[in-house]
Amino acid sequence: MATPIPLAERMRPKNIGDYIGQQHIIGEGSVLWNALQQQNIPSMIFWGPPGVGKTSLAFLIAGELKRPFFSLSAIQSGVKDIREVIEKAEKLRNFNQEQPILFIDEIHRFSKSQQDSLLGAVERGLVTLIGATTENPSFEVISALLSRCQVYVLEHLTEDELKTILSQAITKDPYLQEHPVIIEEYEALFRLSGGDARKLLNVFELVHHAAHAQKEAITNAFVLKQVQQNMALYDKTGEQHYDIISAFIKSIRGSDPNAAVYWLARMIEGGEDPSFIARRLLILASEDIGNANPNALLLANNCFQAVNVIGWPESRIILSQTVTYLASSAKSNASYEAINKAQQLVKQTGNVPVPLHLRNAPTKLMKDLDYGAKYKYAHAYPGNFVTQEFFPEKLSGTTLYDPGNNSAENKLRESLKGKWKEKYNY
Repeated sequence: MATPIPLAERMRPKNIGDYIGQQHIIGEGSVLWNALQQQNIPSMIFWGPPGVGKTSLAFLIAGELKRPFFSLSAIQSGVKDIREVIEKAEKLRNFNQEQPILFIDEIHRFSKSQQDSLLGAVERGLVTLIGATTENPSFEVISALLSRCQVYVLEHLTEDELKTILSQAITKDPYLQEHPVIIEEYEALFRLSGGDARKLLNVFELVHHAAHAQKEAITNAFVLKQVQQNMALYDKTGEQHYDIISAFIKSIRGSDPNAAVYWLARMIEGGEDPSFIARRLLILASEDIGNANPNALLLANNCFQAVNVIGWPESRIILSQTVTYLASSAKSNASYEAINKAQQLVKQTGNVPVPLHLRNAPTKLMKDLDYGAKYKYAHAYPGNFVTQEFFPEKLSGTTLYDPGNNSAENKLRESLKGKWKEKYNY
């Protein structure tokens, strides 16, 4: 009979030497490795996909430094729990104990008030914070807290790393040693794991029981058959998370509402956060549709707000409406390309002075220096337009926005061409 403790938990590394992957941040000579050698680490946030070792690494760091370790889950914990941990940390300081490490899993799920309650403890050095998140911390963590943390990006595990994890499990786990099986093919195991070590071990454990009971070797076909027959045991939350969101976005960009709503359904059935989906639609509405259909951004923004107000499951209908509309809409990435070109231009040309006629003149001295003196107020001229220079002189005539070839932007192109004549390349 199988042990009740999952294989993934049994194989959690016990020391830094057992940790596999993420050598760019924990390998010898890396910033984090050096900090551990010096016994002085900053507060930090681990950002990466599920199952790449964020939680394990936090445990190992605490063990390496021999620090007290507190752990909270953002799903289950509130401000009260945070305050209790902070009180414990204050008692440890009063007894001259080592500064504890506070690990918060899924820190992106903490509200602003919950994150605010952490800020004081981090600022005062009561705790060293280690947060784990699958979402971009720039959007999900308040700026005051983020500025006090070092962000480390963790990556999907490679096939070689996954094979090493599997080999360690087979050779070191007592249960697997007592119930050996033959692995003839690895491809399906790796493909189903999607670079997620926890998922790999969960799937292997499921397949191992069947292979041992049926006295069969583990092949790609055997793996796929077992997983399909036991989908309830397979962790669907975040299944192929990054591949599916990629297919979803590309289907909308490619104007295929049928495929787009299919991938939407895959995410819904997989337990994806509706706010995450709505946020991606909001980005897409500007990046891939833009001025070809300005209403797309309005609808996407309303969708984002409605999803957070209406809740589940009704908001799936709102998501479906928005997805099918965006997929069916005219497309343009001209605005996206324009800001990319503009940022590159700024990097190349540096801090070019603002022309005098465009400068603000709130004081008499500035007015005496001709700040804003020759500026022409567009609304004072016919058609609310008058020719004047808005670029720094050395950049005059640079075309950054090139309207897309669609009905709405073709009209914008003609309008701009009529105003600026040959100044810009329209």
